Amino acid sequence: MRIGIIGTRGIPNFHGGFEQFAEYFSVFLASRNHEVFVYNSSTHPYQKRIFKGVKLIHCYDPEEKVGTIGQFIYDFKCILDSRDRNFDVILQLGYTSSSIWNRFLPKESIIITNMDGLEWKRTKYSIPVRNFLKYAERFAVSSSDYLISDSIGIQEYLKRKYKVKSKYIPYGASSFNKPNEDCIGKFDLHPFNYNLIIARLEPENNIEIILNGVVLSESETPIIVVGKCSNKFGKYLTRKYKNYQKIRFLGGIYDLNELNNLRYFSNLYFHGHSVGGTNPSLLEAMAAGALIVAHDNIFNRSILKEHAFYFNSPEQISSYIQSLTKNQNKKKVDFCLNEVMNNYSWESILKKYLSFINECLKKN
Repeated sequence: MRIGIIGTRGIPNFHGGFEQFAEYFSVFLASRNHEVFVYNSSTHPYQKRIFKGVKLIHCYDPEEKVGTIGQFIYDFKCILDSRDRNFDVILQLGYTSSSIWNRFLPKESIIITNMDGLEWKRTKYSIPVRNFLKYAERFAVSSSDYLISDSIGIQEYLKRKYKVKSKYIPYGASSFNKPNEDCIGKFDLHPFNYNLIIARLEPENNIEIILNGVVLSESETPIIVVGKCSNKFGKYLTRKYKNYQKIRFLGGIYDLNELNNLRYFSNLYFHGHSVGGTNPSLLEAMAAGALIVAHDNIFNRSILKEHAFYFNSPEQISSYIQSLTKNQNKKKVDFCLNEVMNNYSWESILKKYLSFINECLKKN
């Protein structure tokens, strides 16, 4: 098979979920003798043409110079280049800035799109942008030959909204089995004596509700917030809670070993994400043995089932902080660990992707 992967900033991963998946899946395919191409931003730190058997195509990306509009230009360049590559399959990861160029996608290639989350619900976007994203979502559905949903909630939404089928394949995670107290000692933390949030500081991640609950609680247990604080909402949060010593903002941390140790040694791990599919950070928290308190929505419940605690209000957060300990909820932690190993291991997820792509090829 000759396959092109578009929609990310490129590999190896220096950014996030789709880049992580693109790295794992492309290397997996190359190891099985498929010819794999991944489109990389011209500003990507890795500038070689080959990565672990995967061929890289570097396309002009002016985002650093012109802002968000640069994403659209980059995606357009990638799609134009794909027209001359004779790909059997183009795997498109997301649609936010690429679906408007759908008419330029090569007609001879099978287009498979991972629909990501409900991007138009993200409150970080202005109303005009959110309205545009509704159209972009529709373009992505209509221009793709096959769709992938990484959440049951997204799968049901696509069926209800557009009357289309999609293949459910969630994100993956790797189990964490090398805890090291020294990794949290550098942050002046003690095992199981702090609570944790790891998230982009955006309104739809419900961080303000969580922190309001922390303020309400009588507990002096510190809560650690990991995520870049430089955006508008991040600056707002750091200003609002600057006088509360039990709320500590650590900024962005990108060392996976440090993140996993922070998760493992936390008492409660708060997951406030409310928009999107199978969130990578949720699976990583499960794989690291965290006791999870999650925002109550279909995306989180479909993964965690009854093996987490759920919140919708600061009062619930306050109650959990004052009453829950990880040590008393070992069954929930163990279930999440087993769930990752049995249903969300990277090996099984990558095999599901390859199997689905092969099914699509056979149908054509």
